[in-house]
This record gives sequence, structure tokens and C-alpha cells, in this order.
Amino acid sequence: MLKNRIIVPVNGPLLIGNVKKNILDCLKKNFISSSGAYVKEFEQKFAKFLKKKYAISVSNGTAALQLAIESLNLKKGSEVILPSFTIISCILPLIRCGLKPVLIDSDLSSWNMKVEDIEKKINKKTKAIMVVHIYGMPTDMKVILKLAKKYKLKIIEDSAESIGLTFDNKQCGSFGDISTFSFFANKHITTGEGGMIVTNSLKIANRCRSLRNLFFNNERRFKHYELGWNYRLTNLQAAIGVAQLEKINYFIKKKRKMGDYYQKHLKTLSKYVYLPKIKNKYSKNVYWVFGLVLRKDAKISLKKVMEQLKRRGIETRNFFWPLHQQPILKKMGYFKNSKHPNAEFLSKNGFYIPSGLSISQKDQKYVIKNLINILEKKNYV
Repeated sequence: MLKNRIIVPVNGPLLIGNVKKNILDCLKKNFISSSGAYVKEFEQKFAKFLKKKYAISVSNGTAALQLAIESLNLKKGSEVILPSFTIISCILPLIRCGLKPVLIDSDLSSWNMKVEDIEKKINKKTKAIMVVHIYGMPTDMKVILKLAKKYKLKIIEDSAESIGLTFDNKQCGSFGDISTFSFFANKHITTGEGGMIVTNSLKIANRCRSLRNLFFNNERRFKHYELGWNYRLTNLQAAIGVAQLEKINYFIKKKRKMGDYYQKHLKTLSKYVYLPKIKNKYSKNVYWVFGLVLRKDAKISLKKVMEQLKRRGIETRNFFWPLHQQPILKKMGYFKNSKHPNAEFLSKNGFYIPSGLSISQKDQKYVIKNLINILEKKNYV
């Protein structure tokens, strides 16, 4: 019995290339905090990669969202449209800035928000749409861009899960008035913890820089006219980021190879689970994670599947829990009687299997063999 022994972790980074060299360079030059050349280099190269004018590094993806929302100076009570099926990080800055979140249900094919439902939620108080690209496939940006132009709305693009993903040959994260990224260890490129904000607006960029640095000013360093945050990225983290960004094309290729292998060898399970979408006319999946959704007639619970995989040393993760059903948000009085059935179905039946950059084909074979055995009940223990 393999109980409590992890053989295949759900995710893991791939620290190759100039990572070690860059870190040693930081140590040699004694620049390890937020002062150092790698911070500026990482920001400049990331902006160039996205073909945006400005990039502002921060301590994590949630911090990036917080500063992005604050930098837009939206009036309290303004409404922001976003998907229910996403991580709670997306709604935190809206609540903290006194904005009203308006939720959209999910599309069962792409797992992104149903763009056809957005327009009916727009009114005079609507000021922005928060786009979240989910699990490796993009939201339909053509629809979003048309709506934003028609109703003069800001686009906040959360691309935490989609570094290197393109929509109609343009990088996701380059469409928003302001866009955010995460560099947590499970992302396509990582700095351990870390995040980035990108924009073409100098005004927004400067405000984000001030917000991340306690609103220090040139008049007198420790004299503050606004409240900010300490959300700086360190030079050590940026050094890793520079090396990781150099490998982004290789990482995306590796992720797609991993995804294609799972698709090929798990297609026999299509009567039990929905496999992730491979591509559409605008994009091809970059498999931030490889998610599976149990069908209603699978005759086994999600909990049981995950438990059985764990007993075999295979780590898994549940899908996001929908925002409209988050206990803390309901306690705070949000989303009473709100229903988003597709988001609920995905959250209750979806999970993802090991799919990190460090996964080997041998690991995948082990996952596939056990998943087939469990769902086919050939080796059910």
C-alpha cells in the first residue's frame, strides 16, 4: 500500500537555463532585495514579450490584482463583471475597493465565462469586465473587446494561468487596459512567489509603482499622502524570472506535449469524464493544468476517485469553488439566491491530475494506468 506517499506530485517547476547563474550573480553583487538590476530587466523583457509599454513586478498574483483595481480609481459602488468560476483572489480587490462584483456563469466547453451572458448584466453602473483565462484556454476576447468598446468599459485581464497562451495569435494578457500575471511555482514561468502588472498607460503604471512601494514620494521619503502596500518583488526572484522567461517557448511546447499525451491515452475514458478542450479557431490549449470533469453517469464520486489516486501516490486538486457559493462571501451578504449551474457543476465534478513542467512521461504512464483502473473498476481498492 502506498498510503501517504506521494509518487507523482500534482505540479512542480522546471528550474533550468540561467536560473542558478543569475542567483549566484545576485549573491555576488549583494543585491538580493527589491533593489537590483534584475527587477528592471525582468519588467522590461516581460513587457516586450507581451508587446506592452510597461510592466510592474509585484510580490504575487493577488497583489497584482489588488494594485490593478486600485490603479483604475473606479468610483465606489461601480460594478465589475467577472466569472463565478475562478479563484477568490479575483474578487478580493473588488470588495476591498468598495466595488460591486457581478458574476457570470461558465461555458462547459472551455470552462471560461459565458461571454454571451455578459451584455444582459451591463448597466449604467458597470465600469469594467474582469476576464479570467481558465486552466489553459482563453476567454473569447473578440466578444469582450466589442462590449468594452460599445459600453466604454475597462478590461482587467487576469492571465495568471495563461502565460504564453495566445488568442488569435496575440498574447493573452496583452488585451486588457491592465493585465495581471502570477509566477507561483505551478505557473508556466515561476519566481517562487511573484506577479506582474502590464499596461500601455503611463498614468496607470506610475500609480501601480507607487502603490506597491508604500507611496513613497520625492518630496520626503517617509512622508505619505496616500496609503499603499509593500508588494515589491526581490532581485533574487526577478533573477529567476529572467531565466524562466528565456525558456517560455520551450515550456509551452513541453506543456502541450504533456497535454497531447494525456489526450491520446485518456480518450478511452470519455464515457466517464470530460477531457479538456484541445483547441478552437482562435487558440490552442497550453494546459496550465490538465483538468478532468466527471460525467453525471460516471457511477463513482469525485471524492472517491481522488482518494483512490492518493492511495496510489498520485496527487490531485479540486477545481475552483464558485464565488457565489463561497461561505465567507455568503456570510458577508453577497450573492444571495445566486445560481450559476455550470460553475457549480464544474466545481463539484472537476479535478486536475499531475501536469507540472517537471512531470515525466513515465509519471504520466503511471497516472494514466491508475486512472483507467479506477474508473473502469479493474483495480478498485
